[in-house]
Amino acid sequence: MQDKLYELLHALNTIYSGWILWNLFLAIIPLVLSFWLFRRKTPERLPIWWILLAIYIAFLPNAPYLLTDIVHLIRGIRVGYSAAVISLIFVPLHFCAILIGFEAYVIALINQGHYLKRIGLRQYVLWSELVTHFLCAIGIFLGRFRRYNSWDLVSDPRDLLYQTLDDLTSKLPLLIIVVTFIILTVLYWVMKQVTLGLILRIRYARMGKDVD
Repeated sequence: MQDKLYELLHALNTIYSGWILWNLFLAIIPLVLSFWLFRRKTPERLPIWWILLAIYIAFLPNAPYLLTDIVHLIRGIRVGYSAAVISLIFVPLHFCAILIGFEAYVIALINQGHYLKRIGLRQYVLWSELVTHFLCAIGIFLGRFRRYNSWDLVSDPRDLLYQTLDDLTSKLPLLIIVVTFIILTVLYWVMKQVTLGLILRIRYARMGKDVD
């Protein structure tokens, strides 16, 4: 029993060491901002609104970025931990982190679409989602393969711009970005339907309760 406990603690310390909580924190930032930016009753766009919109765009790729953290699961398996640790700890931990991160991404984009509809730009909802997916695909590539962070947009914008342009004109990086874009688009469409369905069920349940 002590050996299993030691193995578990060692796995959490060496394989994870806090990255899940940190990545989830980064994923929640754009979700919180999306409610302030897109769900407020007053649609005023003061300078602070534009500043927070820029922060929202910069941090949004952190939400779907959690999809790529599957590499940590692969790393844990390769290290040779027991089947119990992998199946009972690693897999559920990854599944929950990925689900929470991607759901934050889905809700943020739903809020974004809601805002466009509210200001009379309903016809641009789909295009805004597709553009967002592509920008996030670039952000995910830069984060996973080039090891850039959201704040590099401020601390090192020139290097980030040059690296992005280089990747967009190189075959392999561009291929990875396009594949990531397709994955994001498909997963988002599926999760959006599920999320909207759950929201409707909750609303109907509340209406039924009120009627009773």
